[in-house]
Amino acid sequence: MSPSGISSEPFDVVVLGGGNAALCAAISAARAGRRVIVLEGASSFYRGGNTRHTRNLRCSHDGTAPTMTGPYEQQEFLDDLYRVTGGQTDKVLAEMTVARSRELLPFMDEQGVRFQPPLGGTLSLGKTNAFFLGGGRGMLNALYRRAEALGVRCLFDAPVIAIRIEDGFFVSATVRYEGREQEVRGKALVAAAGGFEANIEWLKQYWGEAADNFLIRGTPFNRGDVLRMLLDKGVAAVGDPTQCHAVAIDARAPKFDGGIATRLDSVIFGIMVNRDAQRFYDEGEDTWPKRYAIWGRLVAQQAGQIAYSIIDSQSIRLFMPSIFPAIEAQTIPELAGKLGLDEAALVKTIEDFNAAVRPGTFDHTVLDDCQTEGLAIAKSHWARRIDKPPYYAYPLRPGITFTYLGVQVNEESRIMLEGGRPSGNMFAAGEIMAGNVLGKGYLAGIGMTIGAVFGRLAGEGAAKHARN
Repeated sequence: MSPSGISSEPFDVVVLGGGNAALCAAISAARAGRRVIVLEGASSFYRGGNTRHTRNLRCSHDGTAPTMTGPYEQQEFLDDLYRVTGGQTDKVLAEMTVARSRELLPFMDEQGVRFQPPLGGTLSLGKTNAFFLGGGRGMLNALYRRAEALGVRCLFDAPVIAIRIEDGFFVSATVRYEGREQEVRGKALVAAAGGFEANIEWLKQYWGEAADNFLIRGTPFNRGDVLRMLLDKGVAAVGDPTQCHAVAIDARAPKFDGGIATRLDSVIFGIMVNRDAQRFYDEGEDTWPKRYAIWGRLVAQQAGQIAYSIIDSQSIRLFMPSIFPAIEAQTIPELAGKLGLDEAALVKTIEDFNAAVRPGTFDHTVLDDCQTEGLAIAKSHWARRIDKPPYYAYPLRPGITFTYLGVQVNEESRIMLEGGRPSGNMFAAGEIMAGNVLGKGYLAGIGMTIGAVFGRLAGEGAAKHARN
């Protein structure tokens, strides 16, 4: 043993990262009898990357799962995925993700993860998503308990500062741990250290100065250091660097780590306007779980990366509120003044919208028949006149969850090298490779699905390589 307690002998499997994907890999490798170490850059309190902010995972099932309604068959899941990505996905990996998602509930149950009864209400996810009892942190704690019970060594405050790769083979990782740099050698690597969404300077390479106005919903530790090291060492990249899981969140949220509580689900119930008081997209295009993730990018494309969700009293209790109070006014001009918008422009936008609304039967749980006619930008569903004071507004900015630029993998979750050759002993899982499946768009809970499916694959593959 070295003075710090890190073994000088090579581990069978070295896992970089400490969230859902990393732990699923570590557990899978340890269950196969391998000697595993997890290197997490964050402290034990902040461990887990974005996993600790999650609430659920999406999985296909036959309708017998007690924590979900259903069924949610594989083809429906695939159709949903193809719809939100616009077909920008590796179809082999997408089909595998959906097929193996059926295994996740029993796998999680075996690890001690518990789920709550299916949720109803405005989220409309009871059929498609299983919700963790105790949220993402509860799920994360269960996985850590299981990993440690299996003998997995978990180090915290251990950021990776270098990776040694020779001819496509992982040799070692250098970490800064207990005040000094130390080398951790391994027979196989699982990279599960997240994307680069917390690295504003890297984001600005693709978004320009607009990135200064982005809010980062998750951990400040996902700066993409491991991703950059791998790409610089000849690993093949995948994904559009401007694509990401980005939602519209309350503009009053903190710069980092605001989490799920800062998301706003009010968009479909009213209209969205930019700082010129103009609507810029169809607020009723599709159900919220399928389309909520488009709004971060849409807001990012507006001047100043700011927009405002405007509703009236008939809608204020139909969605889960932000942790920040709505901005309230008795008249539209008063509301415009509080938002710093041109009064005449906002009044005209709302008057034009109200005049275009056609009668229908309002039902926010389905694609109803309440729509507009005659507007340049229609509202396809849930269109109701905004004319019942008091009026409410929420300021919104792009909230970045994770980025889609990552490392390319094959169906074994093995990292691909430039030139199309698979790595000899390197695997990847989670956000760092999610761009293989998510070319663009997002489905609620699918990030956790990708992390768990490919985490298990990566752990199994790394364990097999180490044994051989």
